[in-house]
Amino acid sequence: MNTHSFMGKTRGITAWGLLALAAALAVPSAEAQATTSTSKSSRAKTRKPPVDKGPAESRVERDKRLQRECKGKPNAGACEGYGG
Repeated sequence: MNTHSFMGKTRGITAWGLLALAAALAVPSAEAQATTSTSKSSRAKTRKPPVDKGPAESRVERDKRLQRECKGKPNAGACEGYGG
């Protein structure tokens, strides 16, 4: 009995088996596709609650404050663009 021919057949069968297994795992089943498509369409869009900005000053308030505080100071640092 020639052991080389037996080992070659076994490797060939194993390689084809692994290839078939990989192909079966790569293709998603119809059942899995059906569940994902229904879950996307059945979801209701929800509105996000408004974001509370807290006690922070608005952009207009900040500009007015910097113009007032930086009057006569060098045009550098926080006063850049507001100094006179």
